Amino acid sequence: MSAPVLVADEGPVRVITINRPQARNAVDLAVAEGIERAVDTYEETPSLRAAVITGAGGTFCAGMDLKGFLRGERPSTARSGFAGLVERPPSKPLIAAVEGYALAGGFEIVLACDLIVASESAVFALPEVARGLVAAGGGLLRLQHRLPYHLAMELAITGRRLSAADAAAHGLLNRLVPEGGAAEAAVELAHAVAANGPLAVAASKKIMTQSAYWPPEQAFDRQREISEPVRSSQDAIEGARAFTEKRAPVWQGR
Repeated sequence: MSAPVLVADEGPVRVITINRPQARNAVDLAVAEGIERAVDTYEETPSLRAAVITGAGGTFCAGMDLKGFLRGERPSTARSGFAGLVERPPSKPLIAAVEGYALAGGFEIVLACDLIVASESAVFALPEVARGLVAAGGGLLRLQHRLPYHLAMELAITGRRLSAADAAAHGLLNRLVPEGGAAEAAVELAHAVAANGPLAVAASKKIMTQSAYWPPEQAFDRQREISEPVRSSQDAIEGARAFTEKRAPVWQGR
């Protein structure tokens, strides 16, 4: 039997693939635990600097495995929540590569990512209300910050689907690509991220994700706490030296 989550490292980029195509990559406990392990080792490996999460067989993820739910299974982990991810995304960048359906918990996985690449066939939705459920895996918390409020509310309380074209028009996507091209485009984007200073990338992500909740009068002080250690790092010196010497920098992550 194939593993429910596949992991492949392409230089500094990790590719995590949900591998249950026969179930439209629905998340059961084994998938949640597999994603959490893949993300944990990504975080712990200095040579890995960006990651992509995708689904096998032309579908990203149809959400929670409802058959497992009816058996009393919760596809969550104690540390990271649904899919082993949504409550504790990695500090390093994570890119969603979406083909086909990203529904319910599948859309919530996408929303937990930092960048989104989708093919023209992609479809997004939070249909939980149609099943008598609530999108409690971060969908309601994150969607209102990614789309205009009233559109986000409509998706939340009607469960209607959002096409890739409409998602792109509203700024949800970083790349819209032809069908079948999402993973390749996401890996290319991940390599562009990985080429940069890892300390600077991690600090930039932290500031971007946290600063929306900072009181304005504290924003620059809080930013300084995160950015100053990077400014005084060996990588910052290497970046400046590489620029003056007209060569590619060799990052050490310290």
